[in-house]
Amino acid sequence: MDATQRMVCQEDFFNPLTSMGMQMSCILVISHFFHLVLKALGQPGPIAQIFAGLVLGPSGLSNVDRVRDFFFQASAAEYYEIFGFFCRMLFMFLIGLETDVSYIIRNIKASSTISYCGILIGTLFGVAVSFFLHQQLMFNDKKKLGFILIIILVLTYTASPVVIRLAGDLKFATSPTGRLAISCSLINEITCLVMFNLIIVIHKKSLFRDGFLAILITGMVILVNKYVAIWFNKRNRNQKYLRNAELLFILSVLIGSSMIIEMFTSNSAISCFLIGVMFPKEGKTARTLLQKLTYSVHNFILPIYFGYLGFQFDASRLGSLSSVVIVVILVVLSIGGKISGTLLACQYLRIPLNEGVFIGFCLNLKGHADLLFIGQATNSLIGWNQDAYNLLLISIVINTVISGPILALLMRREENLFAQTSHTTLEFQNPEEDIRTLGCVYGPRHVSAILALISALNGSHRAPITPYVMHLIELTQKRRANVSYHELEDDELSDDEDYGGNDVVEINDAVDAFHAETKIIVHLSKAVSSFATLYEDVCNAAEDLRASIVLAPFHKHQRIDGKMESGKEGVRTTNQKILRHAPCSVGIIAERGLAGVPGFAQLLDSATVQQVATLFFGGPDDREAVAWSKRIASHQKINLTVIRFLSTGSSRVRSERVDDRDDVEVFMSLSSLETGKDVDNAFLSNFYNECVTSGQVGYVEKYVNNGAETVAAMRDIGDMYSLFIVGKGGRGHSPLTTGMSDWEECPELGTVGDLLASSEYNVNGSVLVIQQHRNSKKDLMDD
Repeated sequence: MDATQRMVCQEDFFNPLTSMGMQMSCILVISHFFHLVLKALGQPGPIAQIFAGLVLGPSGLSNVDRVRDFFFQASAAEYYEIFGFFCRMLFMFLIGLETDVSYIIRNIKASSTISYCGILIGTLFGVAVSFFLHQQLMFNDKKKLGFILIIILVLTYTASPVVIRLAGDLKFATSPTGRLAISCSLINEITCLVMFNLIIVIHKKSLFRDGFLAILITGMVILVNKYVAIWFNKRNRNQKYLRNAELLFILSVLIGSSMIIEMFTSNSAISCFLIGVMFPKEGKTARTLLQKLTYSVHNFILPIYFGYLGFQFDASRLGSLSSVVIVVILVVLSIGGKISGTLLACQYLRIPLNEGVFIGFCLNLKGHADLLFIGQATNSLIGWNQDAYNLLLISIVINTVISGPILALLMRREENLFAQTSHTTLEFQNPEEDIRTLGCVYGPRHVSAILALISALNGSHRAPITPYVMHLIELTQKRRANVSYHELEDDELSDDEDYGGNDVVEINDAVDAFHAETKIIVHLSKAVSSFATLYEDVCNAAEDLRASIVLAPFHKHQRIDGKMESGKEGVRTTNQKILRHAPCSVGIIAERGLAGVPGFAQLLDSATVQQVATLFFGGPDDREAVAWSKRIASHQKINLTVIRFLSTGSSRVRSERVDDRDDVEVFMSLSSLETGKDVDNAFLSNFYNECVTSGQVGYVEKYVNNGAETVAAMRDIGDMYSLFIVGKGGRGHSPLTTGMSDWEECPELGTVGDLLASSEYNVNGSVLVIQQHRNSKKDLMDD
């Protein structure tokens, strides 16, 4: 090979595309190593990825001449700009898809107050320091106003992708404080991006043209996506997900519209976010996008994006004292503005100080649109010199590197603030707080009952519900082994997609129909494991989601003749382990009804009112059952009656009418509140005053001597209700249930629940058995 050929080969190898690909690969490898090391110290993934960029960049390996010549080429900047555009477009679209708009609307006052207080204080700090920075960094006095505005944006900006990723890594995304911080970051980012776009288009003197074009294109894409998603959902109903060609079409529309907007305005981040927010959330189209984009964005795009942020960090620019002073001033003012503004807002909103400090450091995370603020888009506005650009970039990196570890430290110190057990029982949860439920299904047969319970919970508009449904699939031997890549069927991604078979399609269809009727968004997931460890997936999911209750189906199902038939024994053992290890309350639903058709499962399909009875004997589980009942009582298709069983010697029954409703009659004994445990009496007294006296709930007291009379009393009401709600246990040695456990078949349902769900006991209603989460060993021993 002669010298000319060698030179050509060398040029082919050392080209911007090759160097960018190698850079991405190195960042992923090095960041994985740092993540393994820093994870043990409680540090989040973005910090490891920024450190990987630092190691690979001018402050690390790029000090070597050959490495620097390979990574830093004259024409590479354009390729990095294009890659950054695709990154921003995809993760802003994904953020829009995942955004809980209803939560932001419910908490718009708190979120906007915190966001704009931080922006206000940051603006004051920015104006105060920008004159000094302009004198130190810039030389063109004619562009001073533009410089001041950009400095204000850099100091006030919060990178919502960094906040969301950090919240996911540190597992505070589902906590009340974490959700508030994410909402604040989104409001902050959208506000800063709007201001940035206004600055650019006003400078270009094309405000109306560019603004109208961006709004028009965004609106057209939203409209197109609406009809395309509906069409794709109806096509190929037997498929679990979209085909690759259909997915490519949707992303092509997004990419094309974003490129047009980028050509005429400064960026398309807001448009991509709005397109994601307005994208239809039901059906396999949204499920496919979430599945594909979540994996790609979280495992490739964001790590490379954060790594590139650290890659641009050049410590050699800090050689002079004045440069160090400028960076320190920017970092201190950014942190000070966020903390002081957030604490001021939290003082007004009466949010605790520790939460305010935590949210303040969350809002100090940077590393997304602020790169646009100091990038090519503002060259015509300001005319950056290299020193100014690098010092501002260094301050952005340092802000994120400082805030990330501080947030991890605050989480370890403030364990109560982010305790996973904050919402583990319904009894002590604020009735107006968000209810997070995790429903488990083993197959399509169980979906209707779980969705009916979710619908019942949504009857109270005071307390919004966030439902999750997990498809539990037994891990069996794979049907095919050692299949070559070219032997895979068209659009087949992996063997994991085969698990669940056609059950997945039926479950998806049921959830889609449920969403169409109730407008409740149900988040679907899948767990594939052996029955021996399947409960761990459920418990881990409940802990990560901070679920208030886990709902699981009974292992038996009713035949047409009314008898209960056992299913897989693995389902029963999994339910038993969930009851023992779940980090929250647990409900087991046994479906029963007339002619084998469960009545309560028809809550959505039937126009008739469902009669529901809650049986109360005393104890924490029964209190949890009443707390659940309280939340479903306001459903328009549910007529709830609470039946309390008391010893005959307590009092004689006295009935009283509390309102003019014909279907609600209350039987209340004055002396009943003087019997039983004080905790039960106080709880029922509050429940009576709040729900019974208003006529919303019926209340009946039944007096019995022993277990036999209790069984007889329950037989009398067996055909009156479509759903019985009862606590699992926790009653101690109650004379009201003495002898009832002699024929017990399923101890996991408790004495009363097992009786109601047995084949020998003829009832026409389904049975929901609830176990309250125990926080201490003493509580467990009380059972």
